[in-house]
Amino acid sequence: MLIGARTNDGAAIGDSDAPPVVWNRTTGWVLACGAVLSLVLIFTTVDPWLDQVGFLAGGFDVHVYRDGAWKIYNHHPLYTETTHRGLSYTYTPFSTLIFLPILGIPWANVTNTWLALNICVLYVCVLLCWKVLGYQLTWSLAGVSALLTATCMFVEPIRTTLYYGQINLVLMALILWDFSRPEHSRLRGIGVGLAAGIKLVPLYFVAQFLVLRRWRAALTAAAAFVVTIALAAAVLPSDSREYWTRTFFQSDRIAPDTQPANQSLRGAIAHLTDAPVPQWLWLLVAVPVAIGGLVLAAVLYNRGERLLTATIAGLTSCVVSPFSWNHHWVWFLPLFVYLVHRALTDVRWWAAAGLLYVATGAWAYHWTDRWVVVGWFLFPPSWPAYQVLLNCYVLVYVVITACLIMSLRRGRRTA
Repeated sequence: MLIGARTNDGAAIGDSDAPPVVWNRTTGWVLACGAVLSLVLIFTTVDPWLDQVGFLAGGFDVHVYRDGAWKIYNHHPLYTETTHRGLSYTYTPFSTLIFLPILGIPWANVTNTWLALNICVLYVCVLLCWKVLGYQLTWSLAGVSALLTATCMFVEPIRTTLYYGQINLVLMALILWDFSRPEHSRLRGIGVGLAAGIKLVPLYFVAQFLVLRRWRAALTAAAAFVVTIALAAAVLPSDSREYWTRTFFQSDRIAPDTQPANQSLRGAIAHLTDAPVPQWLWLLVAVPVAIGGLVLAAVLYNRGERLLTATIAGLTSCVVSPFSWNHHWVWFLPLFVYLVHRALTDVRWWAAAGLLYVATGAWAYHWTDRWVVVGWFLFPPSWPAYQVLLNCYVLVYVVITACLIMSLRRGRRTA
């Protein structure tokens, strides 16, 4: 069945003008089996109603968002008072304006409503990935995307985002929307600017636009970000002043560097040294990696690999961030879609997709009947490979970038 896509042919990255791809039954069966397996794993490896990690009993972070919105609606200070279960609010003042509609949902229904919304956004992200790859969005592709959505729900950052009621998928959708737009679209960059206005990490994509010499997109993204700051300052002057003069500089409001769920370069160094990481040491390591990620993404973009460009930029923003929770790594989703895309013309790419699934899956470890952890990095310290598991996402990033560099070099030699 023709889906009207274009894909790269051959082992090396490049050649974005290959003929349309035929969707075969093998691919459909693999994704159908993956979707069934994913849902079975989600509901059987952990009791779905378990308090701490149950898929249907979460919503922890969305209630923090709701409390932030409640505070500004009722004229309470946003950053000097705690929110849900004693947590501090860490997002920008603008984000609370985005979260105001949550107040219209009855408190008891917030968790399930946000879960349903997040699953819909996950589906939209898959569709946007296909669009960036050049596929025509047909009914057939919509069905395939539903299978991919179900399959990726067991990928740990995605499962955890759904469980906590996080905002990561919404931010990724905004950024993918930008990359799916035509090169010279005047709206390109608005998604990145809005995402950065909610959470600062997407500012990395402004730098990415500059490296790609997409000046209009970079300017649009920066302008949109400034507008979010100005709007929040006009509506919430005291909270904005508090955030940009004090809260912004208090990184310890999040968690200690040594937290196992801190899957960043700074976290990896802290895990290995079992101590907080000095600012100078983190910058010494993170700055070259950030620059290298920008350059690699630019090379991929010039080869016609727009989805890989966004993916590498997203993964790099996670790895160089001072603190990256495990659920920030939702950028494994477009990588998984890309691997399926490559598997359409070469079945060997299914092996790469399978390895990524195993490395990033929400595998559970039952310490007791009621104490269960999800994710390799939370497995017992007594395991021989504990240090590897503890830093698994950083290591996956290293493997991904190494494979891309080797593929690019191989393609250059072939040319």
